[in-house]
Amino acid sequence: MEKSLIRTTVTLPKSLLEETDIRVKEGKAKNRNDFIALALQKALEQLKREEIDSLLVEMAQDPEYQAQVLQMETEFAPGSWEAWEIGEQS
Repeated sequence: MEKSLIRTTVTLPKSLLEETDIRVKEGKAKNRNDFIALALQKALEQLKREEIDSLLVEMAQDPEYQAQVLQMETEFAPGSWEAWEIGEQS
């Protein structure tokens, strides 16, 4: 977690706060603040992964990108074949 902290206020459903308190008592976090910060961090990481996945899907459907990939595969094919052969001899 970051060292610089900013105090803020959030409004949560009662059931969510109760569940958070149970998890804190189980030792899943030091306190509510840590638990909420961890949950936010995980949610933001998930959103980033989803954004990256979306961009990869777009790339996979882009004809110009596909042409570049095929060109690179053609250029690297001899080296890839040589590396495979060396690996097989080991």
